Amino acid sequence: MNYQKPKSIQTVEEKLAGSDPASIRHQVLKGVKLFKTSWIELGQALYTVWKDKLYKDWGFAKFESYTAKEIGIRKQTALKLLRSYCFLEKEEPTYLKKDYNEGADAAAVPTYESIDALRLASNKKDLDRMDLEQLKKNVLQKGKDAREVKKELTVLMKQRQELLPEEAWQKKRLALLKRSLSLLKTLREEIKIAKMFSAEITKDIDKLVSKLETEMP
Repeated sequence: MNYQKPKSIQTVEEKLAGSDPASIRHQVLKGVKLFKTSWIELGQALYTVWKDKLYKDWGFAKFESYTAKEIGIRKQTALKLLRSYCFLEKEEPTYLKKDYNEGADAAAVPTYESIDALRLASNKKDLDRMDLEQLKKNVLQKGKDAREVKKELTVLMKQRQELLPEEAWQKKRLALLKRSLSLLKTLREEIKIAKMFSAEITKDIDKLVSKLETEMP
């Protein structure tokens, strides 16, 4: 992925170009970058602990007990770290390279919350591929936070529903067909087992099932 620095970051770098690297200003920026990128290393380490069940060797029966008692991280937070790390490993392995993190600007480094929001967005089947790529760019290159990502995702999903009402209707129709078929087949089996109704009723249900099946895509 080609990294494109936001204009705001370029402006900051221009102002810092002539300043002393040993100044407090530079130290603060470096500290912020380390703070924002350290979650990746933590997520990687936690993934190893979880995958290899190393926490059991340390006297903990469950992973969440280890994270809560040993490192003071709640189960929900630990799972977000794991999922966010795994998402990067699968979708954006470049972000796991040390040289990339060291060269990235602090303000453009995504948090684990924003990566988790991006992960959830990628699971949205109704989301257009181009829209997803734009979300990725906003998170991975511009460092948008989770709240902004969720807000943008809500807008995109609403727009898609408005632009594709026919597609939305077809999905509802398919869901109704599946539920109806399932109910009818269950009813048919129960009637056969109970033997309390005429064979004609069973035949009528069979015809209805066959007719609904022909409507399935």
